[in-house]
Amino acid sequence: MSPDQNPRNADKLPGSPRAGDPASLSGAKLTESADQPGRKSIVREYAEAIIVAILLAFAIRVFVVQAFKIPSGSMIPTLQIGDHILVSKLSYGLQWPTDCKLLWSFPPVNCYTSTTVVTFGKPQRGDIVVFRFPEDEEKDFIKRIVGLPGDTIQLQNKVVLVNGQPLDDKAFTQRIDPGIIDSTINPRDNFGPVTVPEGSYFVMGDNRDQSLDSRFWGYVREEKIRGKAFRIYWSWNGQGNWTEWVRWERFGKAIQ
Repeated sequence: MSPDQNPRNADKLPGSPRAGDPASLSGAKLTESADQPGRKSIVREYAEAIIVAILLAFAIRVFVVQAFKIPSGSMIPTLQIGDHILVSKLSYGLQWPTDCKLLWSFPPVNCYTSTTVVTFGKPQRGDIVVFRFPEDEEKDFIKRIVGLPGDTIQLQNKVVLVNGQPLDDKAFTQRIDPGIIDSTINPRDNFGPVTVPEGSYFVMGDNRDQSLDSRFWGYVREEKIRGKAFRIYWSWNGQGNWTEWVRWERFGKAIQ
């Protein structure tokens, strides 16, 4: 019987590799490789990385820490115009944004209140906080907490009284106008007494004679507080020659 007539060779084509032949194994690998799905394109990989980075940055901004720039002198000498600061969103608890609206900008959402999901503590007298300005909640203000819920606040000839006792604020405030304004004209130097409502705070700028604060527009609700300022990460004054623009000595300075 010839090889072609051998039944054991009936299923083999002429020239086909035998079992165990390297060519046979190679052919199997090529077939398996062809069945694998194609790799992601470079454009898609970069796009996905950018989207993840944006979402991560947005989450950090909303829940952990947010950067702000000081545009005015109401907090001098503690904060200077041109200071760039970091504000902790976790100082008082894990906040969940509420009362939000969509914007055609970044970030694409602006929220006007926050609900504390997990409480870590309450704002304390002396804390410097960023909050939504009660008279225009599109703006953020920064001031120092002077009065807590239930406190009685009064000003007598520029002296701040908390529950009838003078507040020791000389270490962090300045008063540049020696004149005294009567309360019938302006509440800057003579004010109150008033009692701070529950869930609210009385705030003032450290630049006492040049600060628009609770003396003029009232209290800050707790749910309007964005967070506590804790660090200056960059500062520049934009004056003089370029070597004088940056305030190097303020880099990394703790806010107290």
